[in-house]
Amino acid sequence: MKNISSVLLISALAFNQSCTTMKPTDTQQELPAPDPSLSSNPFMKKSKLQYEAPEFDKIKNEHFKPAFDFGLKQHAAEIEKIANNPASPTFENTIVALEKSGEVLRRTQIVFSNLTSANTNPTLQALDEEYAPIFAAHSDKMYLNENLYKRIKSIKEDGLDPESKRLVQFYKQNFEIAGASLSAADKEKLKQYNQELASLSTQYANKLLEARKQGGVFFSDAKELDGLSADEIAAAAADAKTAGQPGKYLLALQNTTQQPLLQNLKNRATREKLFKASWTRAEKGDANDTRETIEKLAKLRLKKAQILGKKNFAEWKLQDQMAKTPEAATKLMNQVATPAVETARREAKDIQDLIDQQKGGFKVEPWDWNFYAEQVRKAKFDLDESEIKPYFEITTVLEKGVFFAAEKFYGLTFKKRTDLPVYHPDVVTYEVFDHDGKSIAIYYLDFYTRDSKNGGAWMSNFVEQSYLMGTKPVIVNCYNYQKPAPGKSSLISFDDVSTIFHEFGHSIHGMFASQKYPSLSGTNVPRDFVEFPSQINEHWALDPAVLKNYAVHYETKQPIPQALVEKIKKAATFNQGYMTTELISAAELDMDWHTVSDDKQFIPVLDFEKQSLANHGFNLATVPPRYHTPYFAHIWGGGYSAGYYAYLWSETLDNDAWEWIKNNGGLTRENGDRFRKHILSVGNSVDLNQAFRDFTGHDPDIKPLLRSRGFIK
Repeated sequence: MKNISSVLLISALAFNQSCTTMKPTDTQQELPAPDPSLSSNPFMKKSKLQYEAPEFDKIKNEHFKPAFDFGLKQHAAEIEKIANNPASPTFENTIVALEKSGEVLRRTQIVFSNLTSANTNPTLQALDEEYAPIFAAHSDKMYLNENLYKRIKSIKEDGLDPESKRLVQFYKQNFEIAGASLSAADKEKLKQYNQELASLSTQYANKLLEARKQGGVFFSDAKELDGLSADEIAAAAADAKTAGQPGKYLLALQNTTQQPLLQNLKNRATREKLFKASWTRAEKGDANDTRETIEKLAKLRLKKAQILGKKNFAEWKLQDQMAKTPEAATKLMNQVATPAVETARREAKDIQDLIDQQKGGFKVEPWDWNFYAEQVRKAKFDLDESEIKPYFEITTVLEKGVFFAAEKFYGLTFKKRTDLPVYHPDVVTYEVFDHDGKSIAIYYLDFYTRDSKNGGAWMSNFVEQSYLMGTKPVIVNCYNYQKPAPGKSSLISFDDVSTIFHEFGHSIHGMFASQKYPSLSGTNVPRDFVEFPSQINEHWALDPAVLKNYAVHYETKQPIPQALVEKIKKAATFNQGYMTTELISAAELDMDWHTVSDDKQFIPVLDFEKQSLANHGFNLATVPPRYHTPYFAHIWGGGYSAGYYAYLWSETLDNDAWEWIKNNGGLTRENGDRFRKHILSVGNSVDLNQAFRDFTGHDPDIKPLLRSRGFIK
């Protein structure tokens, strides 16, 4: 997942607090200077560390509020100066000036956003709730500024280079999408909606973080954890002790509906308890219940879309995406949904047959699926997850797998850095070097779950690449793997291996950014394109040369047997009906929430979800959506509202492009250079549909996706 926070958005959001009461700044007036009390605040100046990496050893909670206040005031003054400039509008004095504005605010917000995702605390959470509506108002102050909009509209593209033309178009579209052409009365309504939405979204995220933390399940007897490894049980004991219950065992919740440990737990009552804790985490009627917040968000999003002239929120949101319309996104989902559900039904029969053969005496339930699916896989392919894990030690996967593939395909090399400060002791840092030996990026990596971190896995920038700003990328990948007990190795599943390759695909997209303007740089692309480079990178996990280099037994140091590799490959399409159905059911659910066009169509959250799933034919009780509405963080607290379909859209691009790579020699520097040239290095500076055609020579085709999932031959 790419943590959505484009530079333009951050610049705009950043300009939102004291701006609500500021008077227009005289164009000749000096911009506000920092108060002497801010002299020791690390956000006031560019970091002196390499590539302006954050000075985490200096950054304290108390630095954010004064930096926000000054940054907002400074940015608001800059915007007013640009908007009211008496000189005729030009690309330089308007668009470029906007790109350069808001430096202190941008710097502060980027670090704050990453910390509230990866290492938050009550102080940061309170600030997040306080400033969310302020930032929203600040964004509106820019996008709804009539003088500024007029200047942007009047700028001629004649004589501009292609990237500069693209930037002008980008600004015009963003201002119009944001409501720049509305009447004064409607702008005031929109401002109110945006502030309320920002507050609600932040409240939702904070509620969900606490719900996940409080939703973990304690067990008193290790026998209840039968099926887990000794190391996993030791880690559960350590987590319980940390949580203040020594002598017990804590199974913490992961982000998704299904929990990774369910495939190993032999005790059915334990599985049921863990699954239900996951499913009901945010619907307990307590302070962390998210349902009322969700209903308010959905209704307000509809109001916002309609005041902006659209039928529903999805129609408004998809204007600048590759899909363009909710109908196009839904059409793609429907093409995959039918074969996915049919395949899932066959998979469910295989599981029920196994339960009956074992005289289980029960019908398969969601908490049984992964446990018995693993047995079916073992029976069909003689493949046991516990047999695989010893070959996937987490650091070896990273350095000998992910980094190795990047070296072979792109010529990159990596050097571990211990001299750069980090925001948590678990974080490790690398410097990245290009094929010619030149340093191009700093890369942070944060593997392990903790109560202060959001669930899931993602990539973010601490610093965006930009030739205009003279900056190189500083990037972080965050995961939520269980931290091993002290002195033990961190062994992960092959699915986890794929996730590391996936998230690094986002990182390499950011590392290869080569844009002048930060708003168009790197991963600042449509949501339904941003997952394409990350999904492509997943394929290298099973490339023979790559796999041979990293799949080494953590104790014996022997390479993974070829026979086991063949089993993994043969099992590649196993359980795809289930996995695709849980993905698409969540995506259709997201789209249904955001294609409501009449306020009366909203009903209570759980009823709405039940109705949505039934309407789309997702009536397999054993296959719940990947995210249940109350904890669907992507769409209520992240940037994927009306956009969860993006994974499937990007996967269509991915599988089609992967077939091209396979058919043209696979892991070669020539192919890597071509992919870098046409896809990874262009950011949002070109038409991305054309970029895909430039790489593959044709428009995207869905058949490679269907083949990869085993739905067609």
